[in-house]
Amino acid sequence: MASTETQPKTAGAEGAEATTAPATTVPTAVETGAERAETGAERAEAAAGNDLAGLEAGLDALDTRTTDRTPLPVLLRRKALPPLVAVVLVLGLWQAAFALHLKPDYQLPSPLMVWDALAEEWYKGTILGVIWQSVSRGALGFAVALLVGTPLGLLVARVRPVRAAIGPILSGLQSLPSVAWVPAAIIWFGLTDATIYAVVLLGAVPSIANGLVAGVDRIDPLHLRAGKVLGATGLRGIRHVLLPAALPGYISGLKQGWAFSWRSLMAAELIATSPELGVGLGRLLETGRSYQDMPLVLGAILLILLVGIGIELLIFAPVERRVLRHRGLLR
Repeated sequence: MASTETQPKTAGAEGAEATTAPATTVPTAVETGAERAETGAERAEAAAGNDLAGLEAGLDALDTRTTDRTPLPVLLRRKALPPLVAVVLVLGLWQAAFALHLKPDYQLPSPLMVWDALAEEWYKGTILGVIWQSVSRGALGFAVALLVGTPLGLLVARVRPVRAAIGPILSGLQSLPSVAWVPAAIIWFGLTDATIYAVVLLGAVPSIANGLVAGVDRIDPLHLRAGKVLGATGLRGIRHVLLPAALPGYISGLKQGWAFSWRSLMAAELIATSPELGVGLGRLLETGRSYQDMPLVLGAILLILLVGIGIELLIFAPVERRVLRHRGLLR
């Protein structure tokens, strides 16, 4: 009987031990899970810190301006050599066409004959005055067109009823050849400088206004809302938010406006001829035509082309590069 009584006690003791043993192991498992969770959180935080550090480094790299300058020989090879090769190729083809007598000499002179015609005008002391007459007119007309086209473009871009009423008209005026305005301007203003400036304005203002409208249309609306939150409203918002944000499209419109004003000026000088108007490049071109002087005609065309290229390279191209580089769009 004693043995039979002790066995349940032993079994109970073993059961008690069995039930108490897992109780001692549960905290260990919980602590292990907590340590793993803490380790995972530390790893996630470290990974997030590394990503943030990489992002900050990338932003710093974008903001950092490289001060390394391209060596002059490399710059000349990249910038000057391609157009020089193109000019040499054109002159070679021109000389070859002259040597093959594709046209009579009085219709297709050689490059040397054109050079001699320009040299003769240089020796007369008139060539610089002719160039200045046209360039000064073009610059003054473009400046007035800028003063007129900029507010007009802002008005069309920001006021919907005005855009609905004037927008299609501006696009139509931009596609209208400037030479079409010359007869009307002569009737309105006579053979005076007002005729030439009127033609220049009618040719340049639509391009400037449409360029600014295109630039404003590409502005992110969040950019404008942020400006309003910071207090940039009215004229202040136009100066500090709207115009800077629309600057790439605005510059494109200015370039196109200058091209239209230069072409309009040449058309006006070709048709509106009077001693009171002086002699510009267009008038020099017309003089060569009236005397059947083909070397002078081609020389005047080359001068018109060189002035247009020079204005582009000296004024508009540097401004455009600076704006694009400042916005990270150009290296």
